[in-house]
Amino acid sequence: MMCRVRSLAWCAVALVALFSAQAVGDGIILPDDPARGQLNIVHHDVEVTAHDGLVTTRVDQVFRNPNSYDVEGRYLFPVPAGAAVSSFTMWVDGQALEARLLDADEARDIYEDYVRRAVDPALLEYIGRDTLAARIFPIPAGGERRIEIVYSELLTADNGMYRYRYPLDTERFSARPLERVRVVVDLSTSEPLTAVYSPTHELEITRSETRRATVTYEEHDIRPSQDFVLYYAVSPATMGMSLLSYRAPGDDGFFLLVVTPPDLGETSTIAKDLILVLDRSGSMNGEKIDQAKAALQYIVENLNPDDRFAVLSFSDVTSALYPTLVPVTPLAVAETTAWISDLKASGGTNIDLVLSQALALFEDGDRPRFLVFLTDGEPTVGETDPVRIAAHALVANEADARLFAFGVGYDVNTVLLDQLALENHGTTTYVAPGEDLNLALSAFYRKIASPVLSDVSVAIDGVATYDVFPRALPDLFSGTQLLILGRAQGLGDAQITVSGQTALGFTSYVSLASFSASMTEPTLPRLWAGRKIAYTLDRIRLYGESDELVNEVIALSRQYGIITPYTSFLVEEGDLSPEAAADAVYRAAAPASGASAVQASSSLKSLAEDSAAPGASEAVRVVDDRAYFLKDGVWTDSLYAGETTIDIAAYSAAYFELVDVVPWIGPHLALGDKVIVRLGSIFVRIGAEGAQTLTFELQTLLAP
Repeated sequence: MMCRVRSLAWCAVALVALFSAQAVGDGIILPDDPARGQLNIVHHDVEVTAHDGLVTTRVDQVFRNPNSYDVEGRYLFPVPAGAAVSSFTMWVDGQALEARLLDADEARDIYEDYVRRAVDPALLEYIGRDTLAARIFPIPAGGERRIEIVYSELLTADNGMYRYRYPLDTERFSARPLERVRVVVDLSTSEPLTAVYSPTHELEITRSETRRATVTYEEHDIRPSQDFVLYYAVSPATMGMSLLSYRAPGDDGFFLLVVTPPDLGETSTIAKDLILVLDRSGSMNGEKIDQAKAALQYIVENLNPDDRFAVLSFSDVTSALYPTLVPVTPLAVAETTAWISDLKASGGTNIDLVLSQALALFEDGDRPRFLVFLTDGEPTVGETDPVRIAAHALVANEADARLFAFGVGYDVNTVLLDQLALENHGTTTYVAPGEDLNLALSAFYRKIASPVLSDVSVAIDGVATYDVFPRALPDLFSGTQLLILGRAQGLGDAQITVSGQTALGFTSYVSLASFSASMTEPTLPRLWAGRKIAYTLDRIRLYGESDELVNEVIALSRQYGIITPYTSFLVEEGDLSPEAAADAVYRAAAPASGASAVQASSSLKSLAEDSAAPGASEAVRVVDDRAYFLKDGVWTDSLYAGETTIDIAAYSAAYFELVDVVPWIGPHLALGDKVIVRLGSIFVRIGAEGAQTLTFELQTLLAP
């Protein structure tokens, strides 16, 4: 990703690139002759069946030889700790291959030998794991081999939370991107299933009942780059509250609280007030208004029986069928859908007027209040200053309604829509030209159709927390989860209280959780950093720059390897100091409208809301909780600032002794043959020159 920043709109390009690199991997075939090239992994399918903590994993891989000659080698599958392999099948001419399980020491000898012969440190990532190994009969040129493995493991729940991990990164062991990677997990539990969450991958989750769910992850034409991690929690409590924590030695901790509302059927749904506002100015003419009208009709026809609603349309002026919110009755629904059908596009765009009039329709009360605002253009009639329009809307919103803005096309004012949503506790969705507006709006409504808890607040007592995101908590809806990320000082038990309005009135749910010194989920720091960077960039974009905000973005993105417009110099101009590079960044604000503005806003929204931690880019790699930048051909720890290093020659005796002295360093050295890695306060440089053997003094310095 080598491009020069010219505006904050570049954020779209950078952030979109970050999310494209995440995937999972597994077994590999190592050719006997490393110089004769790699095989292609055609597809990689994983089926997982989990009942409580008993998990069975079925792996199906197809390898293809793209070379013009036969390839013979060894198949290696690093087995998860504690797993029992029950089946290994590879058929060649009607005969099954034999496989055996190597302990970590035997496997290490194979890995180190191949690293030396291939002059490639990638396999060091797998040192320390038991490994299933099999000889591979020659695969003819253009031929394929299919391998199937079944293994089982018993997971132990920690406070009701199970952690499943499917190894591993095989990005460097396929000559071409995989045609398909697919992981399907069939979950069933004895207690009600609450949180289902992956910090590493975006999931499609289907809940069939309170104790069952199906989880699917699938991508095509990708290069795997990280393990697949899945958490699932069980709890007899009505409101599920699951806590993950991570704490590096000597630092404050990070936490993720997953709040899962109860699924009690229609009895748990809160009656809501909903106002739909449709832009019918001339620019909406054609397919846009046809799709918008269909979406509004779908929403009206799918309102809950106890809801109240209103529909307004606007151009130069505002029009409505009913002057107030009305109950959901067959007559009101029929009359409203017919009225929507007759709407025609013409005139200008008076956003200020319609928002003030729509927000004034809401009444104080315990009902959740939602305004869905849909427009395709900038204000052209009445008040046209976006700052004043946003201020007027905030004043008019006396009932504290949630405002959800939909921007259609590239002519919308993204700064205005984002500010309206931000200041009125909602979100913004942009529908690009060619996308189906009806589909996007209908899918959005299905998420908010059934509020379970509104006016949500969360209190954590017993441990001091700070920098918690999101700053304004959204309402909770049936079938959704709320992810709350933050920092924590201290360790120990804490009482977590989630409160809000339910169908039965104001209610509080209490749970006990433990903030521990765990280091099992190193994705949490980057997930938290992504939230804070997005929050800060949003304020820069909407309200202007300040040295404090810019420096905060630079510091966070340097430490956690999340590229932003202010830190592109880390991969573009590595010789510049942070201060000089920051001065070199062009400080023009992102345009308010246009394709780049829409893409920038959408990318920030993804960074702020996606459940998985940001992926890496071509010039950034993440190992555990550390980020490395490729600078002058060296993978450099993000916190390295020119300190004196201990130099060790790659592939020397000292190099492999280092792996013995510092067992966790293997995945870090696997980045490449030139690495600067941090060991406490010491930095070790791996390169062409350096120590050939570890002296006693070096061993003393490097020992943990």
